[in-house]
Amino acid sequence: MSPIQIALLLLAVAGVWAIAELALTLRKTRNVVDSLDKTVNDLNNTIAEAQPVVAKLDGAVDELTPALAQMEPLLKSSKTAVDALTSNLVEVEAVVRDISEVTGSMAEASNAVSSVTDSAAGAVQKLFNKVKAPAADADRKLAAAAAEAEQPTERVLIGEDEAAAGDDDGQKSVSKPAQYYTYTPAETSEESCDD
Repeated sequence: MSPIQIALLLLAVAGVWAIAELALTLRKTRNVVDSLDKTVNDLNNTIAEAQPVVAKLDGAVDELTPALAQMEPLLKSSKTAVDALTSNLVEVEAVVRDISEVTGSMAEASNAVSSVTDSAAGAVQKLFNKVKAPAADADRKLAAAAAEAEQPTERVLIGEDEAAAGDDDGQKSVSKPAQYYTYTPAETSEESCDD
């Protein structure tokens, strides 16, 4: 065998191998094309099913267009209503402020009436206590007088010291009658109010 024959034989084997590879590639390509064809058919079916939904959505959008045109006047009127509500709330705030001032004044007046009522009730209570127990009051006054008689008293003569001071200065003094005051240390303000 000559080298040309060997080369031709190798070339023939390579050609057969290339044809086999080409056949295998074409088979794989056919499977891919079949798969792609199935996918396109499925996609066409899905699009066909979606067309009624799209038509319904298109109809809904057509129905919403007039409603959307009416929304602008509604929004304007709601803005006007909100502005009116805001002004009403400002007025309510002023009324509440006035009511709080009136309530404060009424609370002060109520406190004043309560204090007057309390003092009047206290005076009535004292009056009823005096009426209820005149004998007890008389006994208490007698006991106070007896205690006063037992306590030492201090007598102060007013007027003599002033006359002596006037003589020292060389001025004439008009003689005043002497006044005596009796001081009892045990006397309290409650006993002096009862007298």
